[in-house]
Amino acid sequence: MTPVVAVRDLRKVYQLGDTEVAALRGVDLTIEPGEFIAVMGPSGSGKSTFMHIVGLLDAPTAGTYAFEGTDASNLDADARADIRSRRLGFVFQAYNLLPRTSALENVELPMVYSGVPEAERRRIALEKMEIVGIAHLAKHHPNQMSGGQQQRVAIARSLVNNPGLILADEPTGALDTATSLEVMRLFARLNAEAGITIMLVTHEPDIAAHARRTVAFRDGLVVGDAPNRERAA
Repeated sequence: MTPVVAVRDLRKVYQLGDTEVAALRGVDLTIEPGEFIAVMGPSGSGKSTFMHIVGLLDAPTAGTYAFEGTDASNLDADARADIRSRRLGFVFQAYNLLPRTSALENVELPMVYSGVPEAERRRIALEKMEIVGIAHLAKHHPNQMSGGQQQRVAIARSLVNNPGLILADEPTGALDTATSLEVMRLFARLNAEAGITIMLVTHEPDIAAHARRTVAFRDGLVVGDAPNRERAA
């Protein structure tokens, strides 16, 4: 089976004035279809840079990155954007919802960019909202919803194009403990029942514990990679 993500000797160097900063210093990592992986590390460890490259938001300086078997190492911005719109879903800490737009319309948004007809967009969006338990909030605007409900809207939005990979960047960072637990149980259910491949970026061990595997970054390198023997309930 073709890996969803396969990186080899991945490197990223940023130029800050006259100084070069090596954010990634030779990362090897594979994510197989159906995995739920947590990427952990302190600030400056390279985990966010890694997520940006995997999410085709940035390009590596050196090394190779294959996404679903396609060499994505040297794609131009348009080609990266095309794959992002078709095969990747994103969930961020800040939700990134349009404030003057209903929950349903927020969920539909990726399909607008993909050219999906309106009736089909509406059907798919409602289906995904039902899956994450917020179909009854379809007409609500973000300011009428709790943080947990807004994050469920964002998760539904990430599902509409049936992505090969969902990237969740600190998705519980703005939520209280109880709501964080609900959101992580939702991710675990989407992975277990629908087989959705998920890469979660977090600095919190109790959040990472919900994944099936944890990869630890430090100083631009992978320093740990092991299955989670006892997943959080």
